[in-house]
Amino acid sequence: MARTQRDTDRERTRITDDEGVEIESALVGDELELSYPSSDGTVVECARLDIPEEAVTALVGPNGSGKSTLLKALSNHLEPDTGTVRIHGEDLDSFSQKELARELGVLSQENDSLGSITVEDLVYHGRYPHRGFFDGPDEADHRAVERAIELAGIEGIRDAELGQLSGGQKQLAWIAMVLAQDTDVLLLDEPTTFLDVHHQFRVLETIRQLNEEKGVTVSVILHDIAQAARFADYLVAMHDGRLYDWGPPEEVVTEQLLADVFGVEATVKYEPELQVLPKRALSDR
Repeated sequence: MARTQRDTDRERTRITDDEGVEIESALVGDELELSYPSSDGTVVECARLDIPEEAVTALVGPNGSGKSTLLKALSNHLEPDTGTVRIHGEDLDSFSQKELARELGVLSQENDSLGSITVEDLVYHGRYPHRGFFDGPDEADHRAVERAIELAGIEGIRDAELGQLSGGQKQLAWIAMVLAQDTDVLLLDEPTTFLDVHHQFRVLETIRQLNEEKGVTVSVILHDIAQAARFADYLVAMHDGRLYDWGPPEEVVTEQLLADVFGVEATVKYEPELQVLPKRALSDR
């Protein structure tokens, strides 16, 4: 489904298919201006961002382009200076923390240090939105945890304490915790960080499996644009705190984008599948 509208700033307005039919969005950001108390002015400006329902959308761009800042706003971890974020048509501010956690699973880069907790206990923490304060885990919780552990491929370390694990193993444990929330929408900030190539593909294939089998909507930040193009239905390319382009990978990933956004000269091939072949770094950045 190709996009059919774009404004002069190349920012998204509405998602429509080739016949002009509007596509439902799970998450929408409108007229967003984002900053931090320590920042000098606005960090991200975004007229409109849609995360399409039941699709995988990858946010790509260089370090400092605003990807994580935008994801924090979408997950209610950063209050916009201006603008609103809605999930399934409802403002994020209208949800309690627990209510939102039943709708939205979030993997951030800023996880708390819990060195003495076991992997299995961490994954059970993902079930807190579904239980009362004094309630113990029930059969549904057990099933969700077992499935999350299996999907993340961490059966062999379920009894290990987080403090004993490598960075990659910890990352998989946190991913399993988010999967155990069993939400319809997932926001994942660089889930492949610290992972070797095998586990990177394992995580991305799990994301695609959840999307295809359960209709889970996913927005994921990825550094590898070739991986993003392979696994995502849509790409959001960011540059200097703005949306540079949006759409299906075959439309967004161009040699011009790689030069403008990533500062590299590269060849893009579209047959038999999309391939990015970097040649050199450009000096006029």
